[in-house]
Amino acid sequence: MSSSLLKRPCRRGLRILSKISRPKNAVPIRQNSTEAISEVPKENITWPEYLEVRRGKRRWETIVTIPCSLLGFAGGVAYFGSLETDATKPIMGLDPLFFYGGCTVGCMGLGYLLGPAIGSACWRMAHRRTLSLIEVKDREFHKHIVNNRVDPTAQSATNPVPDFYGEKIGSLHQYRQWLRDQARFRRKARFSEE
Repeated sequence: MSSSLLKRPCRRGLRILSKISRPKNAVPIRQNSTEAISEVPKENITWPEYLEVRRGKRRWETIVTIPCSLLGFAGGVAYFGSLETDATKPIMGLDPLFFYGGCTVGCMGLGYLLGPAIGSACWRMAHRRTLSLIEVKDREFHKHIVNNRVDPTAQSATNPVPDFYGEKIGSLHQYRQWLRDQARFRRKARFSEE
């Protein structure tokens, strides 16, 4: 009888054991199957890969900003250029040509502001599969930035805060340089007070 117990595994014990010994980054595939539970390890993204992806995202945002600005400018020219104007009647105290010119430049500025948002949305659509991994690394990266950045109240005209949000970090080398810049700022701020 004891030999038959050794040959036949207990399903409940197997489930409990699999829940206890399951790695944190493993994802169970299917629970109610006739086959044993198979686990696929969840992919993990390294810091150099994450920083490369982050740099690529910033490139997308910058690249999309240029056509959005041009489209805003073209839209402003098309709209404000087609309006009937009377040079003898000022608009808000300004000559209509200057007012419509300012509005056209304002449309270009609006395109410039909307460009990064549109670029980010396009980038998210293109990288849907790895988006959850990237968001996890984003949160972890933000924690690193918040823990290591300097106090901005100590800034002055001769000692500005270096890249407070860490936006320009695109590689490990740049991250280390950012840390050195933060330390240099702290030293300058401390010694200028003494």
